Amino acid sequence: MENQATIRRLKTVEGHLRGVIRMVEEDAYCIDVIRQIQAIEAALNKVSVQILEGHLDACVTAAIQGSDKKERERVLKEITEVFEMSAKV
Repeated sequence: MENQATIRRLKTVEGHLRGVIRMVEEDAYCIDVIRQIQAIEAALNKVSVQILEGHLDACVTAAIQGSDKKERERVLKEITEVFEMSAKV
């Protein structure tokens, strides 16, 4: 994914997070705060998926097509670790 688009999305999330901080400071209704947090989580997950797609298209494809077996194993292990970590969250 293009860096500028990623940065733009992350800055949008940043602004949304500031809004949630303001809601908490102003003692907003808890369920409203939780819904906004869930929206932020969804937005971050979308950015993460887009970054992962770019990584798969570029780095992983290059490693799989390359002749370095250790590099292939390393890249595939990284992908596995990313999915294992997301399952823990």
